[in-house]
Amino acid sequence: MKCRHCHAELELPFMDLGSAPHSNAYLTEQALHAPEPWFPLKVLVCRACWLVQTEDVVAADALFNEDYAYFSSYSETWLRHAEAYVAKMVDRLGLDRHSLVVELAANDGYLLQYVQARGIPCLGIEPTAGTARVARQKGLEIIEAFFGAGLGSELAASGRQADLVTANNVLAHVPDINDFLSGIARLLKPGGTATFEFPHLLSLVTQAQFDTIYHEHFSYLSMTALDGILGMNQLRAFDLESLSTHGGSLRVFAQRADAPPREPSPALLGCLEAEAAAGIRSDAFYAAFQSRADDIKNHFLEFLLQAKRDHKTVVGYGAAAKGNTLLNHAGVGPDLISHVIDRNPAKQGKYLPGSRIPICEEALLKQLRPDFVIILPWNLREEVVQQLAYIREWGGRFVTAVPALRVS
Repeated sequence: MKCRHCHAELELPFMDLGSAPHSNAYLTEQALHAPEPWFPLKVLVCRACWLVQTEDVVAADALFNEDYAYFSSYSETWLRHAEAYVAKMVDRLGLDRHSLVVELAANDGYLLQYVQARGIPCLGIEPTAGTARVARQKGLEIIEAFFGAGLGSELAASGRQADLVTANNVLAHVPDINDFLSGIARLLKPGGTATFEFPHLLSLVTQAQFDTIYHEHFSYLSMTALDGILGMNQLRAFDLESLSTHGGSLRVFAQRADAPPREPSPALLGCLEAEAAAGIRSDAFYAAFQSRADDIKNHFLEFLLQAKRDHKTVVGYGAAAKGNTLLNHAGVGPDLISHVIDRNPAKQGKYLPGSRIPICEEALLKQLRPDFVIILPWNLREEVVQQLAYIREWGGRFVTAVPALRVS
């Protein structure tokens, strides 16, 4: 396989998870009686540009379709994050009713609703029909399409260049990263700003966050790799913020390469220096990841097996894509985790891909009164612990597996 950015041959292995189904391909009752497709899930590193990436085995339109069940608005933490981002961008960029904000992967309108509430013109690009439908119900304008250079040029030609292009947790999801970024360069006004949020590869590696790996994530990004990729696609990074979201993320600010250059911020330069010091351009940085991830998986599986021997009741919380990676890599099924609770009605009544654990509404939790609740989206641990604090009434305890097994 060749690198999806620079086309160099990929030879350095990073993580091999064997095979897995699509992380968000939740199963109906009827689907339980049919074959379930599994695909290889292997990650490689490009020694030329240092982009970490999955093997090309699944097309984007097979992942992001009518049945796509991830709706951003079911996390209060994420809604607060989006609202705070909008407030910060309005203040920093002076956005007003004469501006245009475009969000790529607008999902269910979780972020643009706050832009709209301020009277600022906005537009969402969202390829999945179900989430686009919910966003439109909020009164938002949504173009239901995958974004790339073609759509960026089309919008620019129609007079809809953006003051701000927002791309939160989508850059890792695009198979053709060059086409996507080239489209942003065309969509931006000459003095416009683009922001990208994505899980930071440095956090992923140092904390062995292997459950972040699934087919929807085509790329695993460092600032080192992104800096070069932006430059090859007529964009230039000038600032950066470190975020706590998703176990450690970056928010990168970029401008068009043909605009008057802004001085790189100390935070941006500091991040590049930290990555260099960690050895991100060396094989050694990636070498131990597989064994560390396998240790996490084994400790988690040992915990579940001991709970079963002790006749303890175990349920999961949050039918999240990262949870599906963990469960399928560990070979966990309903015999070890009886149910997974989720607030999203689009997932309730279905079954997790691969493990086939039933997904149920929260009311079941009070009926089962489990001894342990496994928080699968461990990055939302604080929110979930607060939301489900009542399990303490019967002695229930919370468990997370990544970056290390934690029972409290």
